[in-house]
Amino acid sequence: SLTKLSCKGVGLRKFPKELGQGIKYLELSNNFIQNLSGSNMPGFQQLEYLDVCFNQLEAMSATTLAQLLWLRSLLLGSNHLDWNYLANGEAFHLLRNIEVLDLSVNNLESHMASWYISNLTSLRVLDLSGNTMTKLLAGTFQNWPWLRQLDLSNNYIMEIQEGAFEPLEELEVLNLALNSLLCISGFSLMQLRVLNLSHNALELFSSKEGAEPYLLRVLDLSHNRHLSFPELPRAHDLTHLNLSNSLIASLLPGSPHPREFILLYEEMQRFNRTVHPMAALTHVADLDLSNNCLELFPFSFFHSLGSLYSLSLARNCLQDVAKDCLQWHKAVHALAGPPQQHPSCAATLVL
Repeated sequence: SLTKLSCKGVGLRKFPKELGQGIKYLELSNNFIQNLSGSNMPGFQQLEYLDVCFNQLEAMSATTLAQLLWLRSLLLGSNHLDWNYLANGEAFHLLRNIEVLDLSVNNLESHMASWYISNLTSLRVLDLSGNTMTKLLAGTFQNWPWLRQLDLSNNYIMEIQEGAFEPLEELEVLNLALNSLLCISGFSLMQLRVLNLSHNALELFSSKEGAEPYLLRVLDLSHNRHLSFPELPRAHDLTHLNLSNSLIASLLPGSPHPREFILLYEEMQRFNRTVHPMAALTHVADLDLSNNCLELFPFSFFHSLGSLYSLSLARNCLQDVAKDCLQWHKAVHALAGPPQQHPSCAATLVL
């Protein structure tokens, strides 16, 4: 029997009321559906996957959602769920078995998003990107013990309250790119594997003090306003680090910060201390420092980076390269500028 049905982009204005028995996968994206409602929807009970992205959805009834007993994935991106959010959120609380939820691009403010997701304790993947969230409160994620992937990119987040992410003990992938964050201090997500903080206004990234190592493997801090190399003393598993398109002028520990660039908030005073930021980065294979303000190439900085495979220093202001450059770069497989300009530079130092 048929278990998958796609009605993508066929001009539907209402939910198809008569589904064949046994349909588990239903795609209704790119239509004109405005509501999910109806007391009797034959075929609903078996649905495990429902895609209603890119419609005009603004209303969902509790009666309808209560029938989705087996639903695991619900994709509702690019709709109008900011309308009727109180009633819709109340209906959402019946979706106890949802594991994958897409609420991206729905013009949801922080309190609206929190209301929608407040009772979905089975979530494993959540997409809230492209909304209008401005802050993350401490209790927003308190009921999500199984969440592994969280996308909060392309919002207006300026504030993350202390402890907001602490309940997410299984979280592995976090995307906070394209927001308005100024400072990350006391970073404490020890179990995180992938963190994207690109395209913010960060001047400071500092980890939480303690002895427990981080499991972080990929960290993207590109397109920010870093003045120096971030403090990563316990990121022993880090393999990919992107610091491109910032304001880094020196890689030497304890380098002075140009005062005209520093924002005067309390965290900068608390964490402004001399450290050795690369002391634990023994597994870093890919390091991108392109588009910064580097003038000197401190080879001592890279001595402990024994796993380095690819290093980009393109579009900096390097003026003085030591004579031991050729001897050092033999340990690096690729040290080059833009690949389109140097297609055969695998064992060549290009600055």
